[in-house]
Order: sequence, then C-alpha cells, then structure tokens
Amino acid sequence: MLAHPQAFEKGADRSRPEARALQDQRSKRAAAAEPDEPVHLSARLVNVFFTATDRRNAIITDLRREEVRIFENGQEQEIFTFVRQTDLPLTIALLMDVSASQQYTLSEQKVAAARFLRAIVRPGKDTVALVAFRDEVILIQDFTSTIARLEAALNRVRYTPPTSQNPESRFGGTSLYDALVLTARELLAKQPGRRTILLLTDGEDTTSVSRIQEAIAEALRAEVMIYAIGIGDRYRFGINSGVLRRLAQETGGRAYFPKNADDLTRAFREIETELRSQYLLAYYPSDPNPHGRFRRIEIRVPTRKGIRIRHRRGYVL
Repeated sequence: MLAHPQAFEKGADRSRPEARALQDQRSKRAAAAEPDEPVHLSARLVNVFFTATDRRNAIITDLRREEVRIFENGQEQEIFTFVRQTDLPLTIALLMDVSASQQYTLSEQKVAAARFLRAIVRPGKDTVALVAFRDEVILIQDFTSTIARLEAALNRVRYTPPTSQNPESRFGGTSLYDALVLTARELLAKQPGRRTILLLTDGEDTTSVSRIQEAIAEALRAEVMIYAIGIGDRYRFGINSGVLRRLAQETGGRAYFPKNADDLTRAFREIETELRSQYLLAYYPSDPNPHGRFRRIEIRVPTRKGIRIRHRRGYVL
C-alpha cells in the first residue's frame, strides 16, 4: 500500500525520471505482493474480447464458434480461439473524477463503488487499482485484490475545494484525457487478464494536454475496454454524453447515465454481469507484417437477427 498518493506526471514518458521512479516503485510492490497465477494471453495472437446482446439488451451466452466471423480491414480471418470467458482474471482501474462537478455526488459514487468491488473482486485472482483525477492524476491505490485496501483507498478519495480565486489557475480543473492516457499506458498495459477502465465522470475535460483521440488510441494499444458512468452535478455542469459514449464504443465498453442512486447501483451491477459474460476470440492476422497502421476489426454473427456486438474497433501492429 502506498503511504502517500502518487501523482502521475502528465504526458509521462518512461525515459523520464518521474516515470522510471513510478515503474520502479510499482515493480517493488508487485514483487512483494501475494502470489497468484495470472493467465497470460499470447502476444502473437490478436485477442478480442466481445459482448453479444439482443434487441432487449439482454446478454447472449450461447454463441457457437461456427456462428461467428471476424474481419480485419475487410478481410475474413481464421479463428484460432473462441471461448466464453467467465473465469479469466479481471484487471480493473477504477478512475474517479474529483473535480468541482463531482462535489455533491462523490459520496454516492464511493458507496456504489464499494458495493461493486465487494461483489466482483475474487481475492487472489482479480485486481483493482484506484486512480483519482482533477487537474492532476493521482494513484490512490495500486493493483490489489484485498477488499479492505480498496475500501480504505475509497475512503481517501475526497473533493478538494480550490484555494485560489485566480481564474487562470488550473487547480480544480478536469484532466480526463490525461487520466485515461496515463492509466492505460502506465498502469494497465502490462497487466494480465481482461483490462478494463471503469470511469466515473461527467465527461468534461478542461485542463488535459492529451486529446480524446490520444486517449482512445492509448486504450486500444493497451487492449483496454472503457466502461463509463456519466455522473456529476448535472444542474450546474451537465453531462457530456457524447464523449463518454465515444470512449466506450471505440474500446468495446459501454456508457451509462444514471439519474439517481438506484440507477447508479444498477449500472455497476450490469457492468459486473457483462464482464463475467464475455467471449474471447483470437486469430493470427493474415497479414502478419507490422506496418504501424491502424487495423480495423469487425465481428459478425450472420445467423442471429438483431444481435449487437461490442468489441474494440481495432489495433496497431
């Protein structure tokens, strides 16, 4: 456990002293952590997690390998692995907005998040990290499967009111895109299991160096799905639903917009169900040569009418 929260350096590069120090610190903690047996996915394959739902948005759990077709840049690929994944470890970064727009809803978020963690985390198997952001990005708790540590970390998440009246001050702003870039790259990229960002925010960004395209690209590069919960002071600030939907759709996740505490609890419950009901499809690309260009992925199930498939939209080889 960190004695003090660790702030990420915006736009951090691993060659910079701050980033190296962060990586060294995390490596030491990982070596001392309780042993487990993570499932490592082969880097030689293109691995695609996906969720299938019907017209009523109910999850479909009976797809067969012969029903599914996958295309890369329009060319059909031969499926190497197809399995419904209910047991692969979950690796979740809980990313919480603590800017001014969350002042009146943060306590509800923390209660619902604690319930979610108690329900979904299997000790010794699933791991969760907690990151808070406003104008800076702060690692509150590194990856752990210990519920007591996660609950203690949630208790440390607080809204801090601005101490300056200077309108040009960045304090209290929102660096959403920087938070996503750093979380995907510095925390999740080398972790095993199904890598997921669970994002609680109103979707506004006022102080990031990064842009939304960079945040999406970093998530795709790290094979991270983003599940976004649009929440905040909607009367004063509003919810940027377009940004949250785009972040989720591009990475294979889903966006939720709860209107009250019951809706928020329901959103967490649905995310839990979905993460336990995904399929894993893997294939060797027919063009294995690395070109450094984006490759678009499309999964089709022509035998089912009205089916909806959610997965990351592509990758770079």
